[in-house]
Amino acid sequence: MRNSKRSFSFVLATLMALVLVLSACGGKDNNAAEGNTGTSTGGSSEKTVNLIWYTIGTPQKDVDRVMEEVSKYTKEKINATITMKMVDWGDYQQKMQVNVASGEPMDIIFTSAGGFDYVQNARKGAFMVLDDLLEQYGQDLKNTIDPAFLEGSKVDGHNYGIPANKELPQQEVWRFNKQFLDKYNLDISNVRSLESIEPLLKTIKENEPTITAFAMDKNYVPYVPYDYVVQNLPMAVKLDTTDYKIVNILETQEMKDALNLMRKYYKAGYIAPEAATTGSTSDLMTSSMWFMDRAQTQPSADNLWSQSYGYPVVSTPASDAIITNTSVQGSIMAISANSEYPEKAMEFLNLLNTDPVLRNMVDSGIEGVHYNKTDETHYENLPESKNYDMPSYSLGNNMLLYLNANDPDDKWEQFKTFNAAGVDSPILSFNFDSTKVASEMAAIQNVKEQYWSSLMTGTVEPDEFLPKAIEKFKEAGLDKVIAEAQTQLDAWRAANNK
Repeated sequence: MRNSKRSFSFVLATLMALVLVLSACGGKDNNAAEGNTGTSTGGSSEKTVNLIWYTIGTPQKDVDRVMEEVSKYTKEKINATITMKMVDWGDYQQKMQVNVASGEPMDIIFTSAGGFDYVQNARKGAFMVLDDLLEQYGQDLKNTIDPAFLEGSKVDGHNYGIPANKELPQQEVWRFNKQFLDKYNLDISNVRSLESIEPLLKTIKENEPTITAFAMDKNYVPYVPYDYVVQNLPMAVKLDTTDYKIVNILETQEMKDALNLMRKYYKAGYIAPEAATTGSTSDLMTSSMWFMDRAQTQPSADNLWSQSYGYPVVSTPASDAIITNTSVQGSIMAISANSEYPEKAMEFLNLLNTDPVLRNMVDSGIEGVHYNKTDETHYENLPESKNYDMPSYSLGNNMLLYLNANDPDDKWEQFKTFNAAGVDSPILSFNFDSTKVASEMAAIQNVKEQYWSSLMTGTVEPDEFLPKAIEKFKEAGLDKVIAEAQTQLDAWRAANNK
């Protein structure tokens, strides 16, 4: 409960103690008369609490309206209401750093390997250890989520968050606005590498000059076959490694070639001039003013995107399906270390991940307003859904979601097959502890803010800026950080017989 000042006289304390003793004599029947609701830990006399939930995504017009309905449901079930605060994609990392540092009231926080770094912030004390809370209030959740997620998201042997039950491997795909593929009879059957998309981009640029040919925001990074030790910092291990050597990704030939190609695409006008500073491409998706981008996939993802955007989207693989720390830790809800209601927050997370009514309301909005169910398992969006278009992956157990009209009935079985077929990264479950190099990590992050997005989106000349970036990273202490990470990786490898 919220902290409040308690100032009792000796007499009042004595009287209250006597009342409690007399109440206890009434036994269980007295508690039952007060009436527990749902899975709440208290009776009707328990104070209703409001949980503040920070999550990632473009803020939606109807979020407060939907949370009013969510709160009616959760109040009945666990005697808690929900306030959701959405922070746009490009602002999330910085906003949450400020919130944690300032002690902003928060109960539930979206975190991931790439968005408000889960492992590093767990070690910094931003999140609460959930082991005991899971045992006491999360047993239903534990029985529902794929055990690989809960095990793979442990930090130093402890759970600090609840991963979304979703696709386990990470597979990149090229996504296409199908109307332009059809209009110009473009074939994507042989599209795979970054080089292979050039003829398609050229066609669109020449024939549709007002369309963004290659959509991306400032978080875009060209795909190369490496697994990052810390997401989007230049320390990585090659996926087919035999020596487990950590390298500066900016010094690899694969990344150098990719950056040169990105620069070529930028100069050709395929990439928006403001890509390096764009926080989100959601406006492009809403307006259909884009041709292609890169995204992470899952079974029936094309149906999901098409349903969300209101026009056909198709995709083709850009990578293999690899199970990485980033994918296992790709969507997690943590409880803030400063939460005043940790037990109630865990009750909510347990309900969110096991109750289809709540999960679908959070995901799709209000039935009859934002969507209609067409049968027991399928739904269709209504026009008002444009005011509540949420990133499903970030909101809990995906396998509770209703299917859209084009989804196969066995979609969630396909997810299980997809998950089972994923190939483990060589450094899966290795979590770098940056405690000994904290100052260097901070300096490296500052260099990243200066150079990373501009290089990755092709905004600047690699021949000029890549050597500068490499030099600045070294000055910030990258070599020392890599050496420390290598020591830890070697120890982890020996301990795990890798």
